[in-house]
Formats: sequence, structure tokens, C-alpha cells
Amino acid sequence: MGGIQEQLQRHIDTLVGTGAETGVQVAVYKDGVLIVDAVAGTADPATGRPLTSSTPIFSFSTGKNVSATLAHLLVARGFLDYDSPVVDLWPEFGVRGKATATLRHILTHTVGLPAMPREITPAELPDWSRVCEALAAAGPRWRPGAATGYHSYTFGYLVGELARRATGRSMGELLREWITVPLGIEGQLYFAVPKESLPGLARLEHQAGQWPAGPDDGDAILAPWEGRPSADFGNDGEILGADIPSVGTATAHGLAAMYNAVLQGELVDSARLAELPRVAFEGVDQVFGNPARMALGYPLGRVGAPAEENSVAFGWPGGGGSYAYADPARGVAFALTKTRLVPNFDTALSVTTLLADHLAEAR
Repeated sequence: MGGIQEQLQRHIDTLVGTGAETGVQVAVYKDGVLIVDAVAGTADPATGRPLTSSTPIFSFSTGKNVSATLAHLLVARGFLDYDSPVVDLWPEFGVRGKATATLRHILTHTVGLPAMPREITPAELPDWSRVCEALAAAGPRWRPGAATGYHSYTFGYLVGELARRATGRSMGELLREWITVPLGIEGQLYFAVPKESLPGLARLEHQAGQWPAGPDDGDAILAPWEGRPSADFGNDGEILGADIPSVGTATAHGLAAMYNAVLQGELVDSARLAELPRVAFEGVDQVFGNPARMALGYPLGRVGAPAEENSVAFGWPGGGGSYAYADPARGVAFALTKTRLVPNFDTALSVTTLLADHLAEAR
């Protein structure tokens, strides 16, 4: 693993050494081979406990990579269909104009429920039934399929409740049965972290200084806690131990290994893999106002890639700066996880740029 392994190791060592980061993991597979497994810094600055490549880090919406992948496995195994109405399994969801909603709408963030109902706060998130009842009763902000907008926390519950009704199992159970055990990465990808594993997690911290203002006025779609990552949230044992499949706790190696298995045909067949990077919805994100190109379950395009690249890479970043993606055109599965929450993706951008330059030189 010479060359790019050494280059990226030096880079993240420098980021930690200069104080820009406190703990970083990077893992990269290329054509099925692990070419980078780099780690730097501490898992807990208060104690000096070192970060290792097997230390899980709560990484916010990088967990959506796992939920979306599980959704495709549910379809591949015959439990769900992309275009079947949600109400076929979840009849009470059909009220207030949501009767036409499908899994396709959920996966493209077009179902119209980007924000949690206001009665749902972080304290309610571990109560699966209460959250799903509130979502079923909610009115959509737009007709399902008419527009897209980032479904920050609602996404995982919408996918997860369909999964539960179709299989009788939680998303955490499906993750273990279908991904982590078969791939040999138990302890590296979680929705609900087992109580006995909580002490081994990394501790998050906020970057000092001013963060941009969050969506905290009365007209904002997302509540402040939905739109802005918090170290207190990501260090909370109740949150970490709950099945909240819009977010997740992971190692970079676990995320990259999952995406490598997707690219290598271990989780999905070649026909389904060919469908994953295709545009399923394109429009302006109604939550953030940015142009959005959505595949089924993932945003399209690599963070920081030139516009002219027209990348077929797909994958979710996570609030605070983590990132994971799969690039079928280049055979790359990539993940970066980190302990310091920052209001940008500068570290991920610098690492993916170094990787892209290396791969271009190697052609």
C-alpha cells in the first residue's frame, strides 16, 4: 500500500500536527484492493486515547450511505419495490396527500417530509414508534415527486419503517445480517451502538470559532438541531444507542469496505450496480437552495470534483466534515471520518483531491 498510502498518511498527520484536526481516518479501495487505511490523532483528546482504524466515530449523515444501500438490498431481495406505494405496507401514512408516495420518492428526497414534525425533538428520536406515528400523520410540504429537499432525519425513519414492516426486523438488525457479518466488518458500522461498545467510540468536539448561522428562524424548514451538527448530540449515549438510520457510527474502513462490496458485486448484481449512478431526480433543493442531482438514495458527483467531470460517483457527506462515496467509473470506494466537527468539507476535499491526482498519474 505504498505511494498513496504514505502520501495520505503524511497529509493527515500534518492536519493533526498543526491543530487543524484532532482525529482522522481515511480508507480507500481501488478495484477491490485496499490501497489506503490511514489514521492520525486521538480518539479522546481529554485522555489522549489514540485513534485507530477500528475506532468507530459518530459521523452524522454518512449513515445515509448505509441506509440507502440497505434499501437497495431490500428491493434486490424482493421485500420492497421502488415504485410500490408506501401505503401498501404502511396504510396510515397515506393521509394529507401522501397516498402516492413510493420508496423512489423517499430515496430521492422528494416525498415532501424534509423536517421532523415540530413535536419531535432529539429526545424523542430513540422512540421509533412515536417518530413514525408523527411522520405518518404529517402533511407534506409538496406533492410527493414534485420537488426535492434534503430529508435530514426523516429519511432513515421512512426507509426503516418500510424495512421493519416488510421484514419484521430493524435497520440495525438488517445492517448486521446483510452487511457487517457477511463482509467481516462487525463493530465498524452501526446505527444503534451496543451499550458495551460505547466506551470504545471516539469523542466528538466542535471546532472553536464562529459557525455559520443555522436554520433557526420561524420560516426555516429544518429545526436548528436538524440542520447543524452538534458534538453534544454525537456524544450522547442515548442517541448513540438508538436506531436512528439517518445518521450512523462508523469507521472509515467499514464504510469503504461496504462500498467496495457494492462495486465488486458482493452486495448487488451488475444490473443493479449499473442503475445506482443514474440520475433519478434533478432540481433545486428546497431546503438549502442548491442544485441537486439525485440517484436512488444518494447524491451524485464527488465533493469538489470539477463540474465538467460529470462524475458518476455517489455517496453522502456527513455534517461536520466526514464523507463516503463509491465511484464505479474508477473502481474507487472512499471514506473519511473525523472527530472534530467543522462547518466545511476542506479536509475531505484536500484528501479526495490528492487521491484523484494520484489515480490520474497512475493511468
